[in-house]
Amino acid sequence: MQQALEDRGLPLVARPFPAGTRTAEDAAAAIGCLVAQIAKSIVFRAASSGRPVLVIAAGHNRVDETKVAALLGEEIKRADAAFVREKTGFAIGGVAPVGHLVEPVTYLDRDLQSHGEIWAAAGTPNTVFRLTPEQLKSLTGADFVAVAG
Repeated sequence: MQQALEDRGLPLVARPFPAGTRTAEDAAAAIGCLVAQIAKSIVFRAASSGRPVLVIAAGHNRVDETKVAALLGEEIKRADAAFVREKTGFAIGGVAPVGHLVEPVTYLDRDLQSHGEIWAAAGTPNTVFRLTPEQLKSLTGADFVAVAG
């Protein structure tokens, strides 16, 4: 994951938190930030094509699957742990925004833009890295859209 950040030219560094950062709430508690500042990665499977779909949402938001399906133009389903590992190379709870085995279709929750700094998973359930919403957009090449329900 660190290599994926370096390849994109951003000097962002993953930080370990022994208490764990598997959930947005855990991460916020470990870091000492708002849950809304956690950029949680949720992986879906496109129903027809089988493509991985990554939604990076503000930690306090619930993703509206109908909105994501409308953006994609295809129904989506929650991905199971095996699909997540196979397509991203990461375990649930540690899915980073970049460095995936199969490049996902990615959407960014527009609510992340209301914070000067946010925190994203860095490839394991106990590592995260700090970045700005604009750096997240630059890293992923994705747009900020309405995904919260």
